[in-house]
Amino acid sequence: MNIFQRLTAATPSFFKKVRTISLILVAASGAILAAPVVLPAIVMQVAGYLAVAGTVATAVSQAAVKKE
Repeated sequence: MNIFQRLTAATPSFFKKVRTISLILVAASGAILAAPVVLPAIVMQVAGYLAVAGTVATAVSQAAVKKE
């Protein structure tokens, strides 16, 4: 199974939930990073880490396939 078949195959329900939560984390961290107000450095750093973690979790959960 190549990567394109893997990404388009059926995804288990648990990983669909993980993907959705990860996308919400990425969106929230993107909003914090793009905020037009000055925020403490630690908040910006945590938002950056959440963006990376959410992106990785989204990619991993999308690559999970349901066995038939």
